[in-house]
Amino acid sequence: MKQNVMITCAISGGADTTGKNPNIPISPKEMAEDVAKVAAAGATMVHIHVRDPETGQESWKKEHFVEVVSRIRDQGTDIIINLTTAIGVLAAFDPEDPSRLDPVKTKFWRPERRLEHIHAAMPDVCSLDVPIMNYHDTPYCNLPDHVRYMAKELQRIGVKPEIEVFDVGDLWRTQEYIAEGLFDAPPLIQLCMGVKYGVPATTRGIVAMCDMLPADCVWGAFGIGDRQMPVVAQSILMGGNVRVGLEDNLYLRRGVLATNAQLVTRAVEIVEHLGTNVATVKAARDMLRLKNR
Repeated sequence: MKQNVMITCAISGGADTTGKNPNIPISPKEMAEDVAKVAAAGATMVHIHVRDPETGQESWKKEHFVEVVSRIRDQGTDIIINLTTAIGVLAAFDPEDPSRLDPVKTKFWRPERRLEHIHAAMPDVCSLDVPIMNYHDTPYCNLPDHVRYMAKELQRIGVKPEIEVFDVGDLWRTQEYIAEGLFDAPPLIQLCMGVKYGVPATTRGIVAMCDMLPADCVWGAFGIGDRQMPVVAQSILMGGNVRVGLEDNLYLRRGVLATNAQLVTRAVEIVEHLGTNVATVKAARDMLRLKNR
């Protein structure tokens, strides 16, 4: 049988990119409309950060998440909804006293707060980042006890975690979490390739990550910037799923700004040219053993 490939579209992200590409959806209404377009283009799952409709900057307000999810469901779009929980994880140290955190620049929350919008919106899936790393030059802290708390709570309420890993050590840690029974089978793992300073988005990088994948998981990968489509091809050839979208890459090709639907269409072409199939939403739900909403 041909391999079925799930295509996730990360439509918005939270970085300061809205001034760089006018096609990034900002308001909940724009996001829901964009989700309908990427679903029509072939996306199986949509990954969502929300933004302040007035400023275009990342928002962490649960009402914005709830509105986006409600609009997607009310318009009848058949797609798996995946919300971020990568909020409240940035630490900054006081330069005058490094034993203390900078109270202005630090955005670090307890895990209960990071799940408030998940309880309110009840998506099918939500991301659950594993690493403690330097994200560019900012400490990005997913404390193990926080990850454990969130995993147990997601297990309790029936939302599937998408375990996001940025380097080989994150997969080592993930295997320990799986052994502790924190993730229902099959665990869903996303390889985040090319994020400073994680694993490079290279063939050797993805092979190294695949060598550390736990048995019987469902996994996918994405690459940043001009590595987006090469990682699509490499992931498919290694037996994985794929992610594209304006969160990770703003261009269709050099100098040409993309839309999310165009990036999904390009991913569909690669999937089909490699002799594989785009997974239907039903097939993906069955594969991930998702609960009905």
